[in-house]
Amino acid sequence: MSENQPNVITSVKDGVVNAVEGTGDIAKAVIKSAAGTVETALKGAGKMGADAVETISRTASSVIKNTAEVGGDLGHAATGLVEGAIRSAKSVGLSAEEAASAAGTGALDAASKVGSKAGETVRDALTGTIAGTKVVLKEPFKSTP
Repeated sequence: MSENQPNVITSVKDGVVNAVEGTGDIAKAVIKSAAGTVETALKGAGKMGADAVETISRTASSVIKNTAEVGGDLGHAATGLVEGAIRSAKSVGLSAEEAASAAGTGALDAASKVGSKAGETVRDALTGTIAGTKVVLKEPFKSTP
């Protein structure tokens, strides 16, 4: 984890709360806040590929948890996270697909921990393509019996 990571994750909740409380268009506010959070986190990760993937995933997870806590739209937050990751991918040495997968997987993991309905909402939001990129969700959170 990069040294900037705790500060980024700590600020995620404030950003989501402000976005939800400060506008009448909650969906756009959540997408914009989520995308901006990922872009900011990636700037701190530098060009370290593994660090960038971990940062994207952890940031996505944190945004989804905090969005759920304030009653925000998890589908819109997940979409915003993926959009932000895609926009920032090249600057940190990742492909758009790698960044989208990291954001989507982190978001889905966190949403599944919130509840099955939350997990379904995020999975549905990330099905298909976002910003021209197919999101491939990995499911590390499923345990084997």
